[in-house]
Amino acid sequence: MERGAVIVAGFGFRSGAGLSSLRGALARAQQGQPPVTHLATVQDKVAALVPLAEALGLPLTGVAPEALAAVPTATRSVASLAARDVGSVAEASALAGAGAGGRLLGPRHISPDRMATCAIAQGSST
Repeated sequence: MERGAVIVAGFGFRSGAGLSSLRGALARAQQGQPPVTHLATVQDKVAALVPLAEALGLPLTGVAPEALAAVPTATRSVASLAARDVGSVAEASALAGAGAGGRLLGPRHISPDRMATCAIAQGSST
């Protein structure tokens, strides 16, 4: 990993997704990737991600919903498009959290219970 790089796990999830769903999505997304340094999700879902951020001791960023729609994603989920006007909330959150020049390290991964998705992006610290 390059010096000054941030590794952001971006999350999208259904209301009612618990810590186990979030951990499951992260575990699948993180396989073969560098250690995550930050978490990100859409602003109105930040509170539900706080327990995971606290458990992992990682900073958490909330992304403005209108900012998500401006982020091109590798995945095009019908549910994400209908709810948030973006192909993947997880991918867009990861990329937004990684900042300008951020890049996805792979497509989103879905938790075993299908309640949460997670994607990993790399960016430069600011």
